[in-house]
Order: sequence, then C-alpha cells, then structure tokens
Amino acid sequence: MIETEKIIEAARRHLEGTDMFVVGCTATPGNDIELTIDSDTSVDIDACAALSRAVEEQFDRDVEDFSLTVTSAGIGSELRCLRQYLKTVGRPVEVLLTSGIKILALLEAADGEGITLSYEEKQAVEGKKRKQLVKVTRRYPYDEVRYTKEYLDFK
Repeated sequence: MIETEKIIEAARRHLEGTDMFVVGCTATPGNDIELTIDSDTSVDIDACAALSRAVEEQFDRDVEDFSLTVTSAGIGSELRCLRQYLKTVGRPVEVLLTSGIKILALLEAADGEGITLSYEEKQAVEGKKRKQLVKVTRRYPYDEVRYTKEYLDFK
C-alpha cells in the first residue's frame, strides 16, 4: 500500500510556487487514492489533471498498482486546514460544535489555536422582559469544533 505522506509530498513539490495547496489525502487498502487540493483563488480541471500526471510519474506502477483521483475542495465542503480558514475570514460559515450546537456566524479570525466567530444570539437584557438579539464575538478552540463549512445563502 502506498503511503499517503509520499503522495502528499509529491503533490506539494508540484504545487510549490502556485496558490494551490494540499488539503488531504486518503487511501484504501486496495490502493484507491484520493488527493484533495484547494486554492486561494480557484482550482480548475486542468490543474487537477496536471497534478494527477505529475504525482503518478513519481511512482512505479509495476511495483505497486494504484488508482489516483485528484479533486478540489468543493463549495460547502468542510474546512480542514488553517489555510482554508484564513481564506474564508470575513465570510459567513456554518459551525457545528462538539456539544451539538450549530452556529451560523461570520468568521472573524483564525489561527493555529482556534477560530473567532461573530453572530447574533438571544440574551436576557436588563430592563427588558423578552430576550433580545445581541451581537456576540466568541473564540472557539479547534477541539470544540466538529466541522466548519462556508455558508452559502441562496436568497
């Protein structure tokens, strides 16, 4: 079985100097390999095909047979690496916390430790009978986040 680290390293070498980057790589015991890439701008099919050819050239199919599929991280897919979070700063996101709470918010900031979200929530306000919508900004460490996706509103 081909190690995913070797596939990722070959892909990184090929993508060096471009705005594209590796998001992840998975392999099955039958050597069906899926390499996912993303970009600070966009990924087109030609870039995926060129990367597929470049990575395949690094491995000998006579030694080990494999199937390689190169895909781009699609719109609405989960953010998996810091660079994806950084390119999404300032945009609306859907976040599911490990506690089961789902939040629609604006991604204010991201770093190696966690993310900062701003959103409106109902809170008791002194002098008011009903809860009022109040804008809050909270920081969540990555270990409290199950997933984050860019939120697309089609209204």
